[in-house]
Amino acid sequence: MTLAAPPAALTGPPVATRVAAHLLHLLGDPDTHTVACRVDWTGPPDLAPALAAPSASAHAADLALPLALTEERAVQAACGIMHVHGLATGRPAPLAVDFATTVAGVLAAQGVSAALIARARGGRAGGVRTSVTQAALLALTQYLAAASAAAEEPVAASDASAAVEAPRGGAGFVSADGVRVELEALDAESWIGFWRELGAPADAVRHGWRPFQARFGTAVCPLPAALADAVRAVPLARLRAAADRSGASLLPVREDPLPSQAPPPWTLIPLPGPAAPTPARPGADVPGTHLPLVGLRVVESTRRVQGPLAGHVLRLLGAEVVRVEPPGGDPMRGIPPLAQGCSARFGALNAGKDVVEIDITTPSGRRAVCELVRDADVFLHNWAPGKAARLGLDADELGRVRPGLVYAWASGWGDALGPRPPVGTDYLVQAHSGLAAAVRPEDEPPAPSLMTLTDVLGGLVSAQAVLAALLARLRTGHGRRADSSLLSAAAVVPREPRRARWGVLDRPLDTLDGHLWLDREGRARPERIARALGVHCTADPAALAASARRRPTAEMLPLLAAAGTRATPVCTDLAGLARDPRFAPVLARAPWEFV
Repeated sequence: MTLAAPPAALTGPPVATRVAAHLLHLLGDPDTHTVACRVDWTGPPDLAPALAAPSASAHAADLALPLALTEERAVQAACGIMHVHGLATGRPAPLAVDFATTVAGVLAAQGVSAALIARARGGRAGGVRTSVTQAALLALTQYLAAASAAAEEPVAASDASAAVEAPRGGAGFVSADGVRVELEALDAESWIGFWRELGAPADAVRHGWRPFQARFGTAVCPLPAALADAVRAVPLARLRAAADRSGASLLPVREDPLPSQAPPPWTLIPLPGPAAPTPARPGADVPGTHLPLVGLRVVESTRRVQGPLAGHVLRLLGAEVVRVEPPGGDPMRGIPPLAQGCSARFGALNAGKDVVEIDITTPSGRRAVCELVRDADVFLHNWAPGKAARLGLDADELGRVRPGLVYAWASGWGDALGPRPPVGTDYLVQAHSGLAAAVRPEDEPPAPSLMTLTDVLGGLVSAQAVLAALLARLRTGHGRRADSSLLSAAAVVPREPRRARWGVLDRPLDTLDGHLWLDREGRARPERIARALGVHCTADPAALAASARRRPTAEMLPLLAAAGTRATPVCTDLAGLARDPRFAPVLARAPWEFV
């Protein structure tokens, strides 16, 4: 993605402002430059000073005095991204792309778009602020919720003895002809069928299903070694045939970090029908009383992360969101760990939404959906390709039910891979889009991060597509179909044409009891680290790292500060992060401040 220079109304870290400028340019509204938008490294403004102050908590991440978050990797360290990304390999690891700053750029574009919607509905919104820290914490919403809930059920001893750590990156495999591949199976039948085609041992298949299925929430996937051995004995062509016959999906992992396809983040298609009246904004005469989307109604029929996160963002902006779930509720509600009887991960993205249970496969259920949509402003789904048409709930049909409707489809691939694409899930999209190569340095094999990067970006881009469509409706009176995908969201992440080249100090520095991320000065001038550690100034980085491993984090921090180097303790305790008084207030608030 080529990023133009941002307008003067956008200020903040260059990556964030350029991403926001790109998305706002696609918005095509002449008034975007009239909304002042500021992206800080930490925030909200009234809470940012707390991040630079000592904490009374005893967690490792609280040792920073002060916590100076003024670059992407420092935010990744302090907010838990390094921890989650590194879980699959057993130690914290930075993402080699500016993920948190990219998310902040999308949040900035959402804030500006929402402010324009508020104005068009009679409200007052002069500007908006967000921060990279808020973006990072939003991206980790489900992981923070799970860590704060009850502990996961212990893995049975038989499972633990059969499982070994997967290759770097998690559930990646290498074929007999040396091609790295990513596998996806959304149900046990396709999982069993694929491995039966390869002749894998039944015990390994049985023990592998549970961690494979759970990896979207746990960011780890320890699989029996026999599964990797089975793939290693079969060339790519036969693996693809086995996936096709079993109903699984399998794609090669691209080694080029640049996307092979770069679809626009979203597309808007006008819906036919009469113009709709502009919905009034309640209390528009009272500045600051309401969020921008108050008075608007969203009906969503979504699963997993991408769709629910889009609805979550729209709710945080003030919309009323109604979830359509199958009779008995969404099965994801029962996925542990539980908090107050509901999956903590599910609740993190769906709390505050109204729920209506409807069997949309029946005529009466489809009529019930139409009745909900009749009073809605937005219908949002992330169904598989073709499902909406088969149900009679596509954009044309629902547009006739509700003139002026914004009909949003958050898909995996859009139309980029034809009418019968592979299943559109996070890790397959990372593999195909080049993001799997971009997130790791060149001395590591390309592999998707098991942190759900494209699910998060896909949900945020889908929400932005809805905002763009709502604004277009306010300007023209006509509804829009708003299409976005995981693939289009992955292309939003800025990347270099070559994979990153890292040295020893470009990874977290191990201490006796934790890990530290060094600032730019420390990484660029290792003699400062040598002076702090009391070793010879010509010592190589490996010797410095060995010396650091003998000292506790609390001892290292003042030594580094005295040598002119800042360091950020790497958070490896997400539950502690959620309780940390420097972060907890941020987690309790929406990631924008409208001024």
